[in-house]
Amino acid sequence: MLDSISFAQKQRLAYIDFCLLFKGAIYRQDLINRFQVGLSAGSRDFGIYKELAPDNLSYDSREKRYFQTPQFKPVFEHDARRTLTKLANDISDGFDAIGDIHFPVEAPSSLNVPDIFIVARLVQAILNNKAVSVIYTSLSSGSNARELVPHSIVDNGLRWHVRAFDRKSQSFRDFVLTRISKVTIKDVPKEEESAKADTEWQRLIPLQLVPHPKNVEHPTAIEMDYGMENKQLLIEVRAAMAGYLLRRWNVDCTERGTLIGPEYQLWLQNRFTLNNVQNLAIAPGYEVKDNGSGGGN
Repeated sequence: MLDSISFAQKQRLAYIDFCLLFKGAIYRQDLINRFQVGLSAGSRDFGIYKELAPDNLSYDSREKRYFQTPQFKPVFEHDARRTLTKLANDISDGFDAIGDIHFPVEAPSSLNVPDIFIVARLVQAILNNKAVSVIYTSLSSGSNARELVPHSIVDNGLRWHVRAFDRKSQSFRDFVLTRISKVTIKDVPKEEESAKADTEWQRLIPLQLVPHPKNVEHPTAIEMDYGMENKQLLIEVRAAMAGYLLRRWNVDCTERGTLIGPEYQLWLQNRFTLNNVQNLAIAPGYEVKDNGSGGGN
């Protein structure tokens, strides 16, 4: 039935679903005010929702309000990670009640906020398959002009960067967005400068994460934290992103799990998978060997 209704009506039905899920109740007037529809249209939306999920809501005539029932099951998918991000940042996509009320979800303050116009220019270059000329300020050499071929914008958990081929070093590197002060769109790049040639980006490596063998007294708690199965969490990550993930989650990357401290609750059990992976100087406890450059700037 959802496939046969309009996008606008699907938005309104998703709004009802979201309110019932997160608020436990919804007034018909909430829907009318949010989408500026008439009384009859609002009533029709609730009728359609009840057809889709008759056991999801009950109407209290005294309060003139629809309530979530004990049998409630969402009609729409509300991805936990995306929804938490939206709630924390007060971002609505039109399919939810964010912005209508304040939800008790907070995110840590960001110390690193990129210029939206710089981001837009880089995205434009990526979508149109163009190289760019930028002014980039690095810790080692200050401000200089660089020619880059960007292919992805990435949030590494601490800051935003662009993954790009650097024509100066002739390698793929990560460039911090807040250090870019000017972007000029240039020529069409060569094939060897494209994302397909970025082997560290294209290569997926498996990470086997387990509760830390020395720092965790009750490993079951860690297993529950990360939804582990068989006492381990198996994930695949781009080789270019592995160092960032391991640092963000304070994963002990020593051979025998020897880092001491309450912040190290995870240990990388299959450390050998990091062989020949670049940019691992930031991975906790990983002894860097001479395996090339290509790291952040």
